[in-house]
Amino acid sequence: MEETVLYHSHPAMFRNRPWVFIFCLVLSLVGIGLIIFLIWWIRTKGTELTVTNERASLRKGILSKFTNDVYLTDVRNVQIYQSFWQRIFGVGSVAISSAGNDGIEIEVKGIPNPDKIKEIIDTHRRDRT
Repeated sequence: MEETVLYHSHPAMFRNRPWVFIFCLVLSLVGIGLIIFLIWWIRTKGTELTVTNERASLRKGILSKFTNDVYLTDVRNVQIYQSFWQRIFGVGSVAISSAGNDGIEIEVKGIPNPDKIKEIIDTHRRDRT
């Protein structure tokens, strides 16, 4: 079976931290907010979560790269955390651990539609067992 991308996204800036986003915009009037905003934007664009029908993959970095893949057949646990505001804006934190490690292997904060990610992983790990 061919590997198909079912979900691909970067963490959200405004929806994940609306108050920090607004604060940066206000500080942009002074100039320092632009620097903070630019660094935050680069970090956000340098982080991406991709879920296929075979694996979940987290990639971080712009100049240097870090990649971590977890095959869905090995997934032991999927954790989702959403604060009150994150639930309103439809974002949250996702943590994925596999049977091969003790801790969490993939963790990304502020990702859109975390329930969809869990649903995709649950569906495809059941298909293979």
